[in-house]
Amino acid sequence: MLLMPSFQILSELRCSPSCTRGIILGSEPICPPDCFQYKGTVDVFLKVVRQEGFGRLWRGTNAGLALAIPTVGIYLPCYDIFRNKIEDFTRSNAPGLTPYAPLVAGSVARSLACIACSPIELARTRMQAYKEFQPGVKPPGMWKTLLGVLSPHASSSQNVQNYRVLWTGVGAQLARDVPFSAICWSTLEPIRRKLLGLVAEDGDAASVLGANFAAGFVAGSLAAGVTCPLDVAKTRRQIEKDAQKAMRMTTRQTLVDILRYVFHIL
Repeated sequence: MLLMPSFQILSELRCSPSCTRGIILGSEPICPPDCFQYKGTVDVFLKVVRQEGFGRLWRGTNAGLALAIPTVGIYLPCYDIFRNKIEDFTRSNAPGLTPYAPLVAGSVARSLACIACSPIELARTRMQAYKEFQPGVKPPGMWKTLLGVLSPHASSSQNVQNYRVLWTGVGAQLARDVPFSAICWSTLEPIRRKLLGLVAEDGDAASVLGANFAAGFVAGSLAAGVTCPLDVAKTRRQIEKDAQKAMRMTTRQTLVDILRYVFHIL
């Protein structure tokens, strides 16, 4: 059984000022345990709104936009370039490998995008995990969040290695996003070709849009279902407040700890 000091337990249970269910213990408002237990997506929405306000549902939007632009700018052009190059090469040299071009192209393109944009992903995750405890205190923005990640190492002379902390969780992110892209694109492309073949050349815009939507829905759902545990592992690593501990954490160990906890509560 894991035991924590009483002050640490109280710190973890501190209630935000806007929560209507908090109780006063000493000088601190404390949330009941069920405030931190989520039963589903709708339950998360309701508790975030109740505890922190409706506007907090958009926390991290600026970091999300800052992440989306370079990620898409790297990911999609690289995917098209790599897929075309691989398809041209395999048609001439190994026709049997041509169907695997989307899988390889998606994996490589996503790897490049993940590595380049990992610090912004870290900031976005930390911003969304931030819980407001003091009234009138504005949650930190993207740059302040990144500076907060670096600040424990600011006095060290190993400045180059200190910046590695900005890539905390990049291994778990690659373990999530690379299989996601591989599954998504290798599933989406053949489904889309099949559906567009059924629509035929005289299909209207709505039919083409429907075919693309259906292919994307099936491929995205399958990829998301397979890689969801890795997304949980990535988030656990990126919200870890102890930078040294976060650097020592591995994706495998994080997944083992999560599964152990799940089996324990079951």
